Amino acid sequence: MAAVPSIEPLLAQVRDVVRRDAPHLERLLEIFAQEARVGREWLTPSLNRLAPGAAILEVGAGLMLLSCQLAREGFRVTALEPVGEGFSSFSELQKLILAHAQQRGIAPNVLPIPVEQLEANSKFDFAYSINVMEHVGNFAVALDRVGRAIRPGCEYRFMCANYLFPYEPHFNIPTLFSKSLTEKLFRRRIYANTRVGDAAGVWKSLNWITVPKVVRAVQNLAGVSVSFDRSMLEAVLLRAVGDREFSERRSPWVRRLAKGAVGLGLHRLGRWIPPFLQPVMDCSMKRR
Repeated sequence: MAAVPSIEPLLAQVRDVVRRDAPHLERLLEIFAQEARVGREWLTPSLNRLAPGAAILEVGAGLMLLSCQLAREGFRVTALEPVGEGFSSFSELQKLILAHAQQRGIAPNVLPIPVEQLEANSKFDFAYSINVMEHVGNFAVALDRVGRAIRPGCEYRFMCANYLFPYEPHFNIPTLFSKSLTEKLFRRRIYANTRVGDAAGVWKSLNWITVPKVVRAVQNLAGVSVSFDRSMLEAVLLRAVGDREFSERRSPWVRRLAKGAVGLGLHRLGRWIPPFLQPVMDCSMKRR
């Protein structure tokens, strides 16, 4: 099996740029550097099935770290990323990363539009997104647009929160049946949250996506099938114990629960839990 290309050289270069030009952004970079590491590992099985130089679409590319890494690996990458509500604080760091990537010749092609406005037909060999689909304005339209953009026989794989599981990961609060009821009960904790940047914008952007809603949306798309990986609960519990950056962004009760479950080996039972009850969905949408 071929070794997975390391993202560390890119992260080290970007870290040097930020230290020199924008040291106040170092903490933000480290948070998303770890997300990029995890994302690259998560994508490995899908990327290993692609031919060298395959055309890839990242939906919601954020700071562009992962898109730049895949371009560095030789893929032809298009990064779709509008700067929307809740994410305006990313713009300065995003510009630094893109400027560095352009100097190195590893910058992706950037589409600064919402995914619902994507106009492409059979253009990409693979598409993916990480923690994005819970923020799009209309995820049913988004799935349709990305489904059209990938070539027949190709895959759109995305990871995002599943709001049937009673926990909101951005604000570390339990959820109660609906977004509006959850907001009424936890209003103070939501709008006083300083860890997410623009708390009001992030909360407004959440669309309360669930596995059943995704299944229904895909059923309306001609020639598209959908499946879900069952290993996400196990992966989340292990990460809450072993990934310091990730763990520090969770509530104390979540950390204690994860530590207890892993300590007793209960995390392995996650593979037996149906996808619609998992806290995170790992969805594979394929165009037949």
